[in-house]
Formats: sequence, structure tokens, C-alpha cells
Amino acid sequence: MRGLRECAKGAGVERLGGGLDAELAHAPVADAMVALSMPIPRVYLDTSVVGGCFDREFAIWSLALVEDFRAGRLRPLVSTLLAAELEQAPAAVRALHLELIALAEPALTLGDEAFDLADRYRAHRIVPERYQNDMLHIALATVGLADVVVSWNFRHIVRFDKIRQFNAVNLEAGYKPVAIHSPREVSTYGTDSPSDIG
Repeated sequence: MRGLRECAKGAGVERLGGGLDAELAHAPVADAMVALSMPIPRVYLDTSVVGGCFDREFAIWSLALVEDFRAGRLRPLVSTLLAAELEQAPAAVRALHLELIALAEPALTLGDEAFDLADRYRAHRIVPERYQNDMLHIALATVGLADVVVSWNFRHIVRFDKIRQFNAVNLEAGYKPVAIHSPREVSTYGTDSPSDIG
């Protein structure tokens, strides 16, 4: 069985600089990424993820994502749109939102740039107009340079065709593509540690 150091060297990781600590041989994969000086991913949250922490169907993965934020493995990005959508949410949801605000960078705010990009999405009919907030979430994440958007909205956001359409418009407008996934795909919960691999 090859150790993490040999696997990493074989994959060319030594070129990233700094070498690998011996303790990485027993660290989870996400912790190994941090130790290799990889930037902490900036994760834009939509309302479904925060509410998902209190929904039986989505709680395990939403809460796992929150644990990644608490541990510093991922960095949450929140927005004024998220805050507005959660104003009437149950007290527990609002309390979690306040905790996420404390862990996050300053909230992304709706401005001309995000509205203009959302208007482009609307012109391309990516999402029905009555779901404008879904488009605004993607626009805010794109303009705010999020690494990934997380959502449980499989109808308008986390869908292969929608992701392609959003990113085609992003590229057309001069922005970089944004990854869009469910919390299950982004959370480090249940990931293999290097000792489980190989």
C-alpha cells in the first residue's frame, strides 16, 4: 500500500510547493487540501440549503456543509437576497443564518452588475420570470466570484441543462463559469481519508 506522500508525488503534488507533512498520512482529504495551501473554496448558499438543515430529507448534507464552514474547510458566502428571503423563516433557521453570517465574508449585495446579469439570464429564458430570485442567486454568486453555488433547487438551479445555460450566459457576459452542486456533492462528510484509499 502506497502512502499519501508517494501518491501525491506520483501525481505531481510536490510542485505545489512546501512539501507534505507526515501528519497528512492520517488527515482527511479536505484537511490535506488545506495543508497543501489550496485556497479555501468560497461556497454561495441559497435559501434551500439553510432551510434544508431543518428538513428531514436534506438535513444530513446541509448540516454537514455547516460543519465544514465551522471547521474552516469551506467558506460560506451569504447575500442580502438570502437575508431577505429568510426574514419570515422560523426562529431556528434565522439563528443558523446569523451564525453563517458570522462565519462568512461580508454579505454580497444586490447591485447593478448582478441585476444586469440576471436580466441576461431572463432574456435567455433559463428560468421562468416569476422565479427571478433563482436567477439573482446565480448572478450574485457569479459576480461575487463564488467557487461554487450550493442549492437543493433541482428544478431551476442544480440541473445539467440549467447549469450549462447559466454558464453560457456568464461566458458571453465576460464572467467565469460557476460550479453549481447540491450540498451532498460539496460537503466533505463521508469522504474517504487517504488511509481508506489504495
